[in-house]
This record gives sequence, C-alpha cells and structure tokens, in this order.
Amino acid sequence: MEKKGVAVVAVGGNSLIKDETHRTVPDQYAAAQASMSPIADMIAQGWDVVVTHGNGPQVGFILRRSELSRGELHPVPLDFCGADTQGAIGYMFVMALHNEFLKRGIDRKAIAVVTQTIVDRNDKAFQNPSKPIGSFLDEKTAHERTEKEGWTVVEDAGRGWRRVVPSPIPQRIVEAAAMRSLIDAGFTVVGVGGGGIPVLEDPDGTLHGVEAVIDKDYGSARLATMINADLFVISTAVEQVAINFNKPNQQWLSRMTMAEAEAYGTEGHFAKGSMLPKIQAILQYLKRGGKQALITDPANMGRALRGETGTWIVP
Repeated sequence: MEKKGVAVVAVGGNSLIKDETHRTVPDQYAAAQASMSPIADMIAQGWDVVVTHGNGPQVGFILRRSELSRGELHPVPLDFCGADTQGAIGYMFVMALHNEFLKRGIDRKAIAVVTQTIVDRNDKAFQNPSKPIGSFLDEKTAHERTEKEGWTVVEDAGRGWRRVVPSPIPQRIVEAAAMRSLIDAGFTVVGVGGGGIPVLEDPDGTLHGVEAVIDKDYGSARLATMINADLFVISTAVEQVAINFNKPNQQWLSRMTMAEAEAYGTEGHFAKGSMLPKIQAILQYLKRGGKQALITDPANMGRALRGETGTWIVP
C-alpha cells in the first residue's frame, strides 16, 4: 500500500449526538462506530491518521450531573471535565477503530492520548469570557454563583442565564512529540479532545489546569502544524462549504485558495458560530506551512479524498 502521509482529522463533538433522543452512552458509541468507518477507509487508502474530536455536549452532561449532585458530591473543575471526556470519547473511538480494523483485516492498533494544550495567561480571552457552558439558570441562582464562586454569567437570548468561560488561543500541544512518535510506530492516534485540556505554563515549566475551553478546530490545527501533517481534515455537518449560504444565489465550493477563503470570510460568508472558526483554523494551519485542507461530512469522506466532493483549501 502506497503511503499518503499523515492526516489530522477533526471530528465534531456533536457528531456523537445524532439528536435529542439519542444521547445515551450506547447511542454515542453507535455514532462513534459510524464516525470511525470513514477513518478506517482513509487508513486503508494509505493515510496515517490522528483523530481529534469535540466534547462540548459531553462536558455539558458532566456539569449537569455536578449541578444535580450539589450538596452530595464535590463539583468537577472544568479542566477535569475535559480530561474525563477525552478518556471516555477516546475509549469509544479506540474500540470502534479496533473492531473496524479487525473486520477489515487491517493490521493496526489505535491509542488514545489524554492531551494538554498550553494557553497564554495574557490571552485577552481571560479578560473577556465568552464561551457558554453548563445548564441554564434562573437570574437569582446565576448571581449567587457569581458571588460565591466567582463565575461570569450572561443572559442567553431570553432562555435564561449561563456561565461563560474564556476561550483562549492554543499555543502548544504538550503531547505533540509523543503523538508523532506513536504515528511513526504505526499507531492510529486519538487526541486533542475538545481542543486539549487548557493549561498554563510557569517560567520553570510547571503546568496548571485552567477553567477555560479551547476551540477544537484551533487545537487540531495547532497539532497538525506541530506534527507536520500533510493534510488537515475537518469533518462536519455539510458535504461542501458554500458562499451566499441559504440564499437564492448560494454556491457550493469545491476548491479555495487561502486568499479566496480570507476574502470570503471578510465578506461575511461564513457564520461566526459554525463555519468561520473552521475556516480560520485551516488558514492558521496553511499559514504555518500546511500543504492542504479539506472540509466535508463523514458520509462523503472517501469521495472527497478522491477529489469528487468536499471543499479543498490550498495555499
């Protein structure tokens, strides 16, 4: 089999939750199996793959359990929520990959790495928390949490109050070299869950967890740069990227240069909460020497890698 190179594939945390009626752990594992089938296709085509993933809904579940058990058990700090979900989702992905490899006769092992991501303590995000997490609260409870626990809370579109935390830019993936060694040793690696567990680094190298959330596509892009990945794939809900999305003159894009992607972003074609961060993460990867990137949905991954669909973004 001809080697294609190393690919980082970012899988969305919402990809494990098909809808509101399929949220249990067995439901999530069934979705993980479906998500890992295209990854096995890539490996069969000759790619060495690192799978990264989101964890937003799963962190939300842990925080909700923490809420409901107040007075009975200690709360779970946010960085530990990240670690817990990396372990659980990593376990699901590794088992799904193992079973897929067995079924296809692929001689390969998968491994999950609990991953820390260093962030800058001077990042402006720490002065401007913006990422909503956890349950909706009534106003009285929200303000009590602010006073007693130092939370920052905001009113969320008339639906109630929510805690918001910083979303700093990832600087460095602590375990990147270890992941590269595992890839070179023939492992399929699962890591950088939820963008990585955010940690601060002291001048002497000591690490400390911090209450923050990292964008998983930015974390994945940083990893792709650090391990010199040949391809960065963002697996999402759409087959291709569009400009003039949901308008009469909507146009699907099969290919963009960096300059075109930047121009479309400036013109407001990509939604801030969904497609824009994905494009920005890809631009970060390409600007740091990345070769090519692809956005598509899991069902069309194989066809997209053959150039039949998806949106390719190149320098």
